[in-house]
Amino acid sequence: YVIYTSGSTGAPKGVMVEHHALNNYLQWAMREYACIDSADSMVFSSLAFDATITSLYLPLLKGRAVTLIKAGEELLGPEALLAEGRSWGLIKITPMHLRSLGQRLHAQGVTCSVDVVVVGGEALPVSTVALWRQVCPHARVINEYGPTETVVGCTIHEAPRTLPVTEELSIGAPIANTRIYILDEHRQPVPVGVAGEIYIGGA
Repeated sequence: YVIYTSGSTGAPKGVMVEHHALNNYLQWAMREYACIDSADSMVFSSLAFDATITSLYLPLLKGRAVTLIKAGEELLGPEALLAEGRSWGLIKITPMHLRSLGQRLHAQGVTCSVDVVVVGGEALPVSTVALWRQVCPHARVINEYGPTETVVGCTIHEAPRTLPVTEELSIGAPIANTRIYILDEHRQPVPVGVAGEIYIGGA
């Protein structure tokens, strides 16, 4: 498929995602997010957003059902479903959306059941993870990072039960068949702790 992104330039550009790369991500994600074996999922992001691949294709590949939330109901739709008390396998969500949803559910005193919450699209504040832990205490919260060109995600970090004393959660380590390098302006590896640019390689 071809998906359009503004990336760091601010100008739309088409990104061609090849089948082998999409297959690598989905095969890895089926192993990593095994919760989809036992519960259905919901999609409340646009079909034009690459993050939707996770919440749409993974359940279908495992023979599970997917509930599609109507456009314009991205906040109230998931809120109503989560408040019903039904168990959900996986939701894929941006940090701001997760915070807003968590605040609304917390204000109602709702405790919901989701096996895995995969968060991506921007930096994930630790305070948002702490809020979600109050609403959905047993969920695995996973920070998934990746530019659109890398097929949704290329690194993950699962939030530990004892949250770090930092503002944002780490982007973690590379997924299967992926390599991450931190390089300087001469494209040479930088020492640990030194700032550089992320270079991503692999499937």
